[in-house]
Amino acid sequence: MTNLKTLSDHLGLSQATVSRALNGYTTVKPATRLRVEEAAKRLNYRPNSSAQRLATGKAGAFGVIVTAGDNMLIDPHFTEFLAGLTRTLAESDIDIVMTAAAPENQSATYKRFADSGKVDGFIVSAPRKDDPRIEALLDMNFPFVVHGQCETSKRYSFYDIDNMGAFEKAANYLLQLGHRRIAILNGTPDAMFAIQRNAGYLKAFKSHGVPVSQDLMVQDLMTEEVGHSRMKPLLELLEPPTAVLCSSMILALGAQRAIREKGLHIGRDISIISHDDGLSSMKTENFSVPLTVTRSPIRDAGTELASMLRSIVDGSVTEPIQHIVPVDLIVRQSTAPVPQKRTI
Repeated sequence: MTNLKTLSDHLGLSQATVSRALNGYTTVKPATRLRVEEAAKRLNYRPNSSAQRLATGKAGAFGVIVTAGDNMLIDPHFTEFLAGLTRTLAESDIDIVMTAAAPENQSATYKRFADSGKVDGFIVSAPRKDDPRIEALLDMNFPFVVHGQCETSKRYSFYDIDNMGAFEKAANYLLQLGHRRIAILNGTPDAMFAIQRNAGYLKAFKSHGVPVSQDLMVQDLMTEEVGHSRMKPLLELLEPPTAVLCSSMILALGAQRAIREKGLHIGRDISIISHDDGLSSMKTENFSVPLTVTRSPIRDAGTELASMLRSIVDGSVTEPIQHIVPVDLIVRQSTAPVPQKRTI
């Protein structure tokens, strides 16, 4: 593999000039920097990471701090997100440093990592409505990006999908099909995405002039078992739902199991729409009844947040970056007009 001396000899430049060009110093002319970068790529030059960190003052790593006890490393949504994040950062030889901290120790853990120089920035996941992590990072004036949003008047960088618009669109579609008893299986009450999705659901009902049945609104952990256990009593109501909105495919799996156990047919007796995060291990079009979904691949979020934080850390952007991505509604066989005769 080509080293710095070999590269500088090839170019006829000093090692100091080549090093400054590769590290983006503005004292190097653009034409020289381009020539050095092209030669480095052609000759497969890889900088010594320790030397590069000394030269730039950067750690060459971003931090991810998960909440202890959340089991995020076995959550398919988080692992899919992490796949997009790590693949993008690997292209720039940036590592991920990950640790866990109890909720009450989160802010202190961020400060400890920032003060240690181990990381150049943080990726914050699963924001809550009032999230102390974001306030702490803003107070520290340390680079970070958030996967989602929280309620604060302060500006910070985030990437999010249009959760409210997605569930408004999904609920509107079911209301247009004639459904009035529409259940929603959502995330926990303090999760910002769940708050936004509830808001979209309620907005659709309001725009159609249809009263909302609070007994059909469920907020809980997003697991298959929760989807099953919370769907069962809904199907036992005197006026059970004719449709259900699920905030994840995992919830939808559990809800489908409860529906089948009741002897009902999805897409005929009851309609289902789920949010689809594009999990590589679970294709909603391959379900026994292909699911109608609001779709936005979570891997894309990891990719975008990696690029955003990289731009913030290298100084190419100086203002907060805020992206809200629209969500598609993909109609398949799991939704149909409200049945004229209930089979429950």
